[in-house]
Amino acid sequence: MRSVPELAAGWHTLLTILAIAAGAPLVWRTVRRIVRGQFAADIVASIAIVAGILLGEPIAALVVIVMQSGGEALERRAERRASAAVRELEAAAPRIAHRLDGTQIHDVPAREVAVGDLLLVRPGELVPCNGEIVQGSSDLDESRLTGEPMPRTVHPGALVMSGSGNGASSITIRATARAADSEYEQIVALVRTAQQSKAPLQRLADRWAVWFTPFTLAVCLVTFVATGEWDRVLAVLVIATPCPLILAPPVAIIGGINSAARRRIIVRNGAAMERLSTVTTAAFDKTGTLTVGRPSISAVAARPPFFEDEVLVLAGALEGASGHMLARVVSDEAARRYGALPVVEDHRESAGEGIVGTVAGRRVAVGGRRFVASELGTPTDMLGNGDGAARLRAYVAVDGRPAGTIAFADAPRPATRELAKRLRSLGVRRTLLLSGDSHVNARAVGDDAGISDVRGDLLPADKDTIVAALRREGETVAMVGDGINDAPALSRADVGIALAAHGGGISAEAADVVVLADDIGRVADAIAIGKRTMRLARQSVVAGLVLSGVGMIVAALGFLPPVAGALVQEGIDLAVIVNALRASR
Repeated sequence: MRSVPELAAGWHTLLTILAIAAGAPLVWRTVRRIVRGQFAADIVASIAIVAGILLGEPIAALVVIVMQSGGEALERRAERRASAAVRELEAAAPRIAHRLDGTQIHDVPAREVAVGDLLLVRPGELVPCNGEIVQGSSDLDESRLTGEPMPRTVHPGALVMSGSGNGASSITIRATARAADSEYEQIVALVRTAQQSKAPLQRLADRWAVWFTPFTLAVCLVTFVATGEWDRVLAVLVIATPCPLILAPPVAIIGGINSAARRRIIVRNGAAMERLSTVTTAAFDKTGTLTVGRPSISAVAARPPFFEDEVLVLAGALEGASGHMLARVVSDEAARRYGALPVVEDHRESAGEGIVGTVAGRRVAVGGRRFVASELGTPTDMLGNGDGAARLRAYVAVDGRPAGTIAFADAPRPATRELAKRLRSLGVRRTLLLSGDSHVNARAVGDDAGISDVRGDLLPADKDTIVAALRREGETVAMVGDGINDAPALSRADVGIALAAHGGGISAEAADVVVLADDIGRVADAIAIGKRTMRLARQSVVAGLVLSGVGMIVAALGFLPPVAGALVQEGIDLAVIVNALRASR
């Protein structure tokens, strides 16, 4: 039977081996960071691990290892997951083009299309590259590129962008750029460049370690010079192990992330939470962000002897026979207001132009000015211009007479002005509106939201450039958007915030923060949570370091041996964690 000293020696050896095995990876990572010039918070912890092993105090070394490993595990949980934005953009890009060779149609990879090639784009397909329409008329959904929900009616001679969705009719285009040089690929390249250029955020722990680590080493040096006792030096190292630095930030950040999640705000990582707390400038997309992102009827104007309800009922009944997006808006709104609509007979639709048919015995035409004027056999100016403030409208004729117009708009979200006030109270000094819509329409929404800096007619590259310029000026920029066209700017910003209540797709993947609630006010909630989270993290760090400093002095005076110092440090860590956990409330 082995003696007690032999058993103790065996346990000591076992603990030493365990400390070496568990501590070696941690120490090696610290060495690699130092070689790369990264002054991290785990330097003191690594020194304490090595010193504990060399000085025959494996228990003290193991305590430090447990706390170090636990802190890193918590931090990994709050770390950035690799964004799949570029991969999703590339996967969604047009892949196949229908190249025309006389009367023959050849399916070829989009990347093989050359400038000048004639391409057929069928209904429901994406335009494979930038081009000019040479035959056919249709409605293009350009929301992926401009963010605007209103379809654009196109005719021969119109220029189209790659990534646009074709409507109900086939069109033939002549390629004006290779797929690799077209609008959609430029968005992919912008997102990739923006993500690669965003410098990694120095961790809060590492910023504090810049002064705390030299201070700790100085205390160790003074202790050894004054006493010559390595045990006291080890005790100082153990109690100085910056567990408050290692633990408090990730615990607070995870708490903040959980608190945000309960409000349907997804913060992807700790870096995003830190940057939320320092935002000074907020830039907003218009459509789908400050507005609801879906077209609606803004006004119905009737021409005597017709009445507004009569115009909307007849137009709504006829539009029910059309597959056009705006036709559904008219039909749904008429049914919502007036119930069951009359039956339509003998209707004929011209894709992208309008529809004509018989409704309750009356001949009705609904569509663009040119289409309705053609049906009436009168000049277009006889129909008038309607509401000059409307970007898009449908003209209605009944029994060969102009009956009125239906104007469409994208309604502003409620409480946008309140949002601007909340942001100012949170320290956001500047707000901008960046829109692909016309400056006139963007200006109207900006006025409603209380935003004075409004910029319209922007392509995705323009938004990206503006955000980059703001960052160069020293602003911490939050970009808020919801569409593919916002993805480059979301990636370029210090914090990209995507509104994704109805499915954010690529914009959500490109963003650091994803709002799942259909409420623009959650943007201010996210910034408020970020500020509170980081305030609690800093508070916990300061309190923990002050207590560790006091403990270092006590250890240097010889009142705390290494193992006892490690246990005292455990108590400090527990207090720090409890305080940091307040961020989850």
